[in-house]
Amino acid sequence: MKTFALRWLAAIALTLPLTLAVAAPAAAQELKIGYVNSERVLREAVPAKAAQAKLEAEFGKRERDLNDAAAKLKAAADKLEKDAPALSEAERSRRQRDLVEQDRDLQRKRREFQEDLNQRRNEELAGVVERANRVIKQIFDSEHYDLILQEVVFAGPRVDITDKVIKILNDTSSGSSGGATPGK
Repeated sequence: MKTFALRWLAAIALTLPLTLAVAAPAAAQELKIGYVNSERVLREAVPAKAAQAKLEAEFGKRERDLNDAAAKLKAAADKLEKDAPALSEAERSRRQRDLVEQDRDLQRKRREFQEDLNQRRNEELAGVVERANRVIKQIFDSEHYDLILQEVVFAGPRVDITDKVIKILNDTSSGSSGGATPGK
């Protein structure tokens, strides 16, 4: 009985690699995989560029005001350094305290600006990502993909559908094709 079981296991062990070798290429040919470079989509698609322009318009003046305040503070610090030998100790201390207070206020405003900008950027990018994901799902369904990946280490051009996603996003954002249907 043991001999029969061992022969049977040996026969399975010998035929299994052959069976897998024959079945694997057939399964691999049927699998349709795509890859989307999300970073490129967020950099090149019209909706992403529009979101960036919107942020620049919304935060540009505030950023310029902060840069102007920083330049004025630096000029005041340079003036204090230049005038320091001619100033009384009390006047020099008062001006130094003023500069420290102005610098602290400027740093607080910069942090608030950065937090506000990051929050709005995340909101805007979330909208672009949501639209891109809808386009990717549309391509997935219409072209019968088995798998579409966004984060990979390496992907060949044969599976890269990033250009297709960007094109559809651009077409839908310009209103030229409302419910754009991706081509094969």
